[in-house]
Amino acid sequence: MKFTTLDLPAQVLQGIADTGFTDCTPIQEKTLPLALQGKDVAGQAQTGTGKTAAFLITLFSHLLRKEGEVAQRPRALVLAPTRELVVQIEKDAQALGAHTGLTIQAIYGGVDYMKQRNALKEGADVVIGTPGRLIDYLKQKVYTLKHIEVLVIDEADRMFDMGFIADLRFILRRLPPYNQRQNMMFSATLNQRVMELAYEFMNLPEKVSVSPEQMTAERVEQLLYHTGRKEKFPLLLGLLRKEGMARTMIFVNTKREAEFLYERLNANDFPCRVISGDVEQKKRLRILDDFKSGKLPIMIATDVASRGLHIEGVSHVINYDLPQDPEDYVHRIGRTARAGAEGKAISLADEDGAFYLEAIHEYIKEKIPVEWAEDDLIVHDYKHIKPKPKVKGEVRQRGQSHHGKRHPEAPAKEEGAGEEKKRRRRPHRKKPAGEQTPAE
Repeated sequence: MKFTTLDLPAQVLQGIADTGFTDCTPIQEKTLPLALQGKDVAGQAQTGTGKTAAFLITLFSHLLRKEGEVAQRPRALVLAPTRELVVQIEKDAQALGAHTGLTIQAIYGGVDYMKQRNALKEGADVVIGTPGRLIDYLKQKVYTLKHIEVLVIDEADRMFDMGFIADLRFILRRLPPYNQRQNMMFSATLNQRVMELAYEFMNLPEKVSVSPEQMTAERVEQLLYHTGRKEKFPLLLGLLRKEGMARTMIFVNTKREAEFLYERLNANDFPCRVISGDVEQKKRLRILDDFKSGKLPIMIATDVASRGLHIEGVSHVINYDLPQDPEDYVHRIGRTARAGAEGKAISLADEDGAFYLEAIHEYIKEKIPVEWAEDDLIVHDYKHIKPKPKVKGEVRQRGQSHHGKRHPEAPAKEEGAGEEKKRRRRPHRKKPAGEQTPAE
């Protein structure tokens, strides 16, 4: 189906043409005819299949058709679970809505508190945000949700996983009645709890599903290497040297592992940066921009980056740690082979990761092809970096900081003082002569 065959406003068609889109993806082909008629839609499709464009085209078309009416702002609300996804949706919205004349504002935590607050107070037609900061401004009465005409919930299942469901319900209860607005929900998975939410806050939504038998993207070449924990990093170095990976995402399960891997790769002449949940937002966006532009060849990430990010030209995804949740495997490798491109996903299964393989194979309904690493693929002449000692759970001595370092002005502990204190015991109280116990 061509976009030109749909009943779309000229301004929207011009935005679509500017982005280079001509043919609808399967999810767009099933969704747009229903949504453009004003029906509520709950759409399910794999990551990277065009869900964002589907709801943005519908949203802009709806608002433009009512352009002549006197409307108060904001008129449309898009909710997403992560800051990165909000930034990505806003970028797509600015491109597709460049000729609509509608004001678009992103609201998310970590940056520009007063700037976002003032922009929201001045008025925006389309607000795209994470629940937390939207609620913050809502409680301050910076804006109102009473005039929302279109609601979009993106990655609804992730809202549940990240514990945002209470915040989501808080926002939804302050919108106009469900039959006085158009509602759309898009996600990679629409499980029972998500559909219960849809039926509670949407007006008899049409469920649209594009779920092929193959869970993973068709153009992703998957490989699995079984390796011992000690050979894992040498194998990674060998793969990086052999494959000539132009733009690579490496996924790990913990922030600590990400930082350790970052130090080891940089020490061995593989420039990389880390993006995780607790990295400052400005820094995260800067890292993403460098990675997208090609300045940064390797990005190490936890699962905060596995969903919603559209980065063109990612040649390889490496699961340095296999994910504990099989759904995260699909989302991770979905960062490559996007929009019809080809890509490669390599997973390393050590003694711990092997336990997650069965669940992953069951979820994707296929087995990941296994390759055995030849001796020449494993690098031995690399620079060794010792991991930093764990700080959490350590008992701090008086005068030490939270990082275990002694404050320069703190008095030094005398040698042997600890041992002397341990040997001290409270003397037993002597029983006065003639005193009898109750038993006597």
